[in-house]
Amino acid sequence: MSHNIFVQNLSGHDQEFEVHGWNNNQNMVVGAGQTSTINAPDGSSGAIIALHDGHEGEQAEITKNGFGVGNDFFDLSNIVGAGGNMTVQQVNNPATRKGDPLFMQHLNDAYHSADDGWKHSLQQCVHLDGNGNVSRIDAIKDFPQLENFVRTFADGKTYIGVGAWGGSPGNANDNNQSSAGQGNTDIQVTYNDGDASPPSFKVAPVMHFHTPIRHDAQPSSDAQPSGPGIVLRNHTNTEQQYAFYNNYWNGNGTAGANFDHPDPITTLNGNSSAFISLPTTFKGRVQRGTSLPATWVEFQVSADNDGAAHGDISLQQGCDGAATISATDGSGRSNGFTEDILSGAPDAAVQNKPDGTRALATTVGNWMSGPNQAAIDWENQRVGQQKAYIQGGTGTDDVASGNQCLAVDFY
Repeated sequence: MSHNIFVQNLSGHDQEFEVHGWNNNQNMVVGAGQTSTINAPDGSSGAIIALHDGHEGEQAEITKNGFGVGNDFFDLSNIVGAGGNMTVQQVNNPATRKGDPLFMQHLNDAYHSADDGWKHSLQQCVHLDGNGNVSRIDAIKDFPQLENFVRTFADGKTYIGVGAWGGSPGNANDNNQSSAGQGNTDIQVTYNDGDASPPSFKVAPVMHFHTPIRHDAQPSSDAQPSGPGIVLRNHTNTEQQYAFYNNYWNGNGTAGANFDHPDPITTLNGNSSAFISLPTTFKGRVQRGTSLPATWVEFQVSADNDGAAHGDISLQQGCDGAATISATDGSGRSNGFTEDILSGAPDAAVQNKPDGTRALATTVGNWMSGPNQAAIDWENQRVGQQKAYIQGGTGTDDVASGNQCLAVDFY
């Protein structure tokens, strides 16, 4: 399947872009006030880089339907330089926008406000026009002082440093720039010398399967099945937060994983349990907290073929502890694992969560890193594919519960 990348030039001049991964890796020129279209097959990756007097500048880095989770991944990066303003988002969805639409204006203001020490350190990599305003900067990756300077006004708005690469954890604000979009849609890249905020774009609508969870879903006191939902149990000695994510869309054996809109989020005291009521349309997961890496308990409340709840355990996006999933209809079906596999794991397999909690890295890759072979090997040794998805979409036992309620236990 393919979608389109629409490259919009809002400036009053023609703009050349270097294209990697699409367009036969040929540069393209988008006329003033015009839009060009690039066909981007699912699973493809590439970059669209604005050129300024032959120098690479701001770039949109995009992976269509990436990492096997049904979402687009993209960021707006200034690692190789800047000379204009650019944003990237899923079409007509500003909630997914990446980039500072006034990056060059903010850069110019910061430069003129900088003291002489800053300006002296930047003289090799910041280029001025005849009026003394910033016209272009060189590759941030080549000038540590330039990275520090840009972070004073753009940290968290654009990809600035080299990120998680070659064993380096990178900068958390940079890594977050590569977070998942909402499903698999057309992409809108907008360029301008002035404000690069994307205008509304007229395209055929893309439908996503997404049914919001009732906000009144609350833990009950008896932790017994009370209709469609989940009996959730916390087997640790400490208070834990659990986040439920309903997929953005669902297909035949595929889904668009939701990374940014948990609903509901519930907190359980240590060694306690609760019943979480959910709509029968829920298809997604529950995990500890809202960050990765994390053990995913994937489930649907009512399958199309038999109306039963079905679920499994997945370690593909990391492991922050053991989990099991079980039927509550008296059938005795259960799967997962209860052993602590974090203790004793090789250092190469570990990627701590943002709060420092120990966890094992992804086995399939995501916007923070590629597949971690040490984690794959360790989890195959300690758990195995039959108990939890480690790699691929087969070989893990499904748990079904005819009463549309599953028990999820976190250890």
